[in-house]
Amino acid sequence: MQLPEIRRRQAEQPLQVPEVPQLLGRILAARGLETAADAELSLSGLPAPEGLPGLDDGVRLLRRVLEAGGQVLIVGDYDADGATAAALMMRGLALLGFEQPGFLVPDRFEYGYGLSPEIVNLALAEGAPDLIITVDNGISSIEGVRAARDAGISVLITDHHLPGEELPDADAIVNPRLSPEFEGANLAGVGVAFYLLMALRAALRDGGAEGGDANLAALLDLVALGTVADVVVLDRVNRILVEQGLRRIRAGAGVPGIRALLAVGKRNPDRAAAADLGFAVGPRLNAAGRLTDMSHGIRALLADEEARAREYAAELDEINRERRGIEQGMRDEALKQVERLRGQGDLPDGLCLHDPYWHEGVVGIVASRVKEAVHRPVIAFAPAGEPGQLKGSARSIAGLHMRDVLAEIATRHPDMLERFGGHAMAAGLTLAKEALEPFRQAFRMVVSEHLPPGALDPVVETDGQLAEEQLDLRTAELLTHGFPWGQGFPPPTFDGEFEVLDQKVVGERHLKFTLGLPSVNGVIDGIHFNADLDAFQRPAARVRGVYRLEVNEFRGRRQPQLVFTHLMPLKRR
Repeated sequence: MQLPEIRRRQAEQPLQVPEVPQLLGRILAARGLETAADAELSLSGLPAPEGLPGLDDGVRLLRRVLEAGGQVLIVGDYDADGATAAALMMRGLALLGFEQPGFLVPDRFEYGYGLSPEIVNLALAEGAPDLIITVDNGISSIEGVRAARDAGISVLITDHHLPGEELPDADAIVNPRLSPEFEGANLAGVGVAFYLLMALRAALRDGGAEGGDANLAALLDLVALGTVADVVVLDRVNRILVEQGLRRIRAGAGVPGIRALLAVGKRNPDRAAAADLGFAVGPRLNAAGRLTDMSHGIRALLADEEARAREYAAELDEINRERRGIEQGMRDEALKQVERLRGQGDLPDGLCLHDPYWHEGVVGIVASRVKEAVHRPVIAFAPAGEPGQLKGSARSIAGLHMRDVLAEIATRHPDMLERFGGHAMAAGLTLAKEALEPFRQAFRMVVSEHLPPGALDPVVETDGQLAEEQLDLRTAELLTHGFPWGQGFPPPTFDGEFEVLDQKVVGERHLKFTLGLPSVNGVIDGIHFNADLDAFQRPAARVRGVYRLEVNEFRGRRQPQLVFTHLMPLKRR
């Protein structure tokens, strides 16, 4: 058993900001922060909405509908970003003076993704709105926008996905990806929606209209959740949005649904961190879109009464338990497929996995789990709702832009892909079942051509080693809450060796340790989730590993704890 290669992040000098402790300053500098402006976390540090492509057209359209008293319908997406964006837009427009908007979320199993002609027909059947606003989708909805316009419905697209060669003929398209100069290019769908609402409020205020003093900052907890859950890059803009949303949650000012979801996930809302949104709230919201209908999640985020919010949270928690059970079986089968491929020789640079019994709502999670296990780009396929078709969910590794890979395959093989779209690290696609094997070969070839040298070598970056006197509750609190961590801005991770005083298995597959800290005459708990238990059949006397220093809160008691992501025994008892 070996650890991956460990590379310690380096910085010439710690970030010199008076309110930032030296340890945190060193960690921030290792992530490229150089000035106080880089470390800004106040709302005043947000770039102005001006410069966001399509914003002026979007504001003009919204003002026209508002002045006419028109009815608005929000068309969302079936993930956490889409759910938070829909709830944000509905709450925000109501604050700005609109009649309460309605919402529709495509059932992924019946209608697929985005604003489709079928969704337009569904909207017409329920009473034609004057305006459809898409959130977290729409940039590829050519036919759906055409159907809406033909029916006399105006369309405002808000999206953050990469545009294709053709844009929909919408009345307005607000998407940061249409202009690389805008500083908020990495906004999630909910962030784009928030910026549009801010610009509309400014226009109303400048015109002396009602709604110009609306407190949109009260909705930042929704922005924080969607941003973290969608795993977009936490650049300066997104860090500010996430931090400000977290502060509102901790202050008890968030929407009841988020606090209820934190509680049902056994996280303390009063001490919420970005990881709590990503690992406790996001999966419970996403479970609704994966297995049932994301309207359950949106209603949880729209609930104003705490009792109702708790009911929705309990329902989502139950759906998430079902999702975990399905995922476990799919993951086990996927890893068996990987082992069969290993038995045939070296693993391909890119993996395409498929099983006729897999659930299409869970393949994205399975692709993520396999990618983590084998450090390769992975696409997992399941049968789609339409007979003879497969839906795939793709996850990539650093250095390989997944959507660009799919675009190149579509260029080389024009009839192979039915649909595709996504980001650098995650994408989705649909193809005919008989096209799976040709696609698998094309995927392997394009991935091999585009992977940078050494990209498949497992490497773990750390922030060095913490001294034993730093392994305390105060430092754990600083590292947890000192900054929002996430995609592209990883949480502090360290490496080191430890004396093992006690070792036991908990929860079937997890290893719990009591570790000695001789220089301070103390001990600290450590845990390694989903450990290789075979490697620790003989108790270890000493271990080396990569870990995060976190706060473990149990029955009102708060203690520092090392959470190992990689671990190996150095010496046996």
